[in-house]
Amino acid sequence: MPAIAPSVLAADFANLQRDIAMLNSSEAEYIHVDIMDGMFVPNISFGIPVCEAIHRHATKPLDVHLMIEQPDRYLPAFRKAGASILTVHYEACPHLHRTVQHIKELGALAGIALNPHTPVELLSEILSDVSLILIMSVNPGFGGQKFIENSYHKIAKLDQLRKEKGYTFKIEVDGGVNLDNAALLAQSGADILVAGSFVFSAGDPSGTISKLKNVSQV
Repeated sequence: MPAIAPSVLAADFANLQRDIAMLNSSEAEYIHVDIMDGMFVPNISFGIPVCEAIHRHATKPLDVHLMIEQPDRYLPAFRKAGASILTVHYEACPHLHRTVQHIKELGALAGIALNPHTPVELLSEILSDVSLILIMSVNPGFGGQKFIENSYHKIAKLDQLRKEKGYTFKIEVDGGVNLDNAALLAQSGADILVAGSFVFSAGDPSGTISKLKNVSQV
């Protein structure tokens, strides 16, 4: 049964403490925090102070997804702000091994995110060093986008690589996750499902998290 990581990008920012309390009492395992800089992606979300505020109220690990250029500059600050997982984009890191080692030295779990056009094979030399691979199943930058069907193939290929080599990293998928695709995502090899607008736009967000977990049982 995959873990659920609701994305607070879709939360009500005017009632963020209330929404974090809801996630604390829900069946979600992580709280997904999307950081956008308006340069790597065409949108700006929030930064270090909001991450700190979320961490003060959260009782679950913060899964911080850095959709930013030159993420190395901000790794210590986001770790200090409460990140348990720090995920950087392959496309934003020319010295990816160095970045991954820096995250691990800070005491966080290291993750790598791949945009929809980026082949999983490009990670073959670093898969043994990371705790998580995040497959973007939409183009990063905005919530509420339609799921890209080729994502199933990428997840399955990554899962096959993991099994062949005996790696232990988790596979996370982010973008367009809902009750229609959660089961197939789990069957393809996904361990963690990120859901934002699907959870927070529901009449019963906590119940929706429970339904995602139940429908994705394999």
